[in-house]
Amino acid sequence: MANSGFQLLGYFLALGGWIGIISTTVLPQWKQSSYAGDAIIMAVGLYEGLWMSCASQSTGQVQCKIFDSLLSLDVHIQTCRALMVISVLMGFIAIIVSVVGMKCTKVGDNNPSTKSKIAISGGSLFLLSGLCTLVAVSWYATQVSYHFFDPNTPINARYEFGPALFVGWAAAILMMLGGSFLCCSCVNEERRGQQFYRQSQPSTAREDELLSETSFPD
Repeated sequence: MANSGFQLLGYFLALGGWIGIISTTVLPQWKQSSYAGDAIIMAVGLYEGLWMSCASQSTGQVQCKIFDSLLSLDVHIQTCRALMVISVLMGFIAIIVSVVGMKCTKVGDNNPSTKSKIAISGGSLFLLSGLCTLVAVSWYATQVSYHFFDPNTPINARYEFGPALFVGWAAAILMMLGGSFLCCSCVNEERRGQQFYRQSQPSTAREDELLSETSFPD
């Protein structure tokens, strides 16, 4: 029963992380204009994400423009796009696989060993999905930091971390934590099963010897 609760906890953590990854992918606030130092505080705030750039005015009006050309984008933006899309797809597959493999579901209940292996596969996919998100968000943040501290970058053209990066880091941690819970719960269950099997072996052997002596007396 404890393992079922542990699996449910891991599943819902990973599910929350997957929702966070989707939000991170579509949000345009991966980086935002900086007002540090001698930068002039403008009435327009600039934001940029993986798919579009936006300008927010002090009146509350927001105008966004989708990136026209894929090939004209920087390499790190193209790579982050690919990693985030792969992460979302792997997370979706992991959600389905984990439901089949968890103990609290009746699908494939006739073969507990197979269910355990399926749950481990789902947890591994959650881990890979979270890792892809972590790499993408961290790489993008590294590029933002590099250009911010680059002396050749004009002060008014510098950007800082946007809210989407922090959402991405939190989502990646939740996803990897949930995947780890799923994998660990199933591995511990398999180990207990192996130990029980090994402990039951000697008694079975002794019972066979007693049966053979009873069946064929001297």
